[in-house]
Amino acid sequence: MTTILVVDDEPLIAMALEAELEDAGYVVITAANGRQGLERLAEAPRPDLVLTDMMMPVMGGAEMLAAMAAEPDLRAIPVIVLSALPEAAIRARADGAAAILRKPYTAEEILGAVARVLGGAR
Repeated sequence: MTTILVVDDEPLIAMALEAELEDAGYVVITAANGRQGLERLAEAPRPDLVLTDMMMPVMGGAEMLAAMAAEPDLRAIPVIVLSALPEAAIRARADGAAAILRKPYTAEEILGAVARVLGGAR
């Protein structure tokens, strides 16, 4: 089964993403910031994909992406960035992201991006 880590400091957004992804057949793990996200990545089962917000307290998405890139065991995990920031600002901070979705996004956009990044794997 494909496991997805959702990292977002807004509980309602995290819950909505979790519900949509679970309804689509994915296993979902959540974290409220980048530091918690890195902790979840160290646990089993290791997620197959990360969805992360950029602007969060404690550690934001850009810092989490940089930490993942520095770890050989984590750098191959694809990341989809979800943010309300302008796309140019996201691209400048989200080096290595597999996809970028600007908020607000639809469930169809999320599921489509997840399927594209995972290559249809479940």
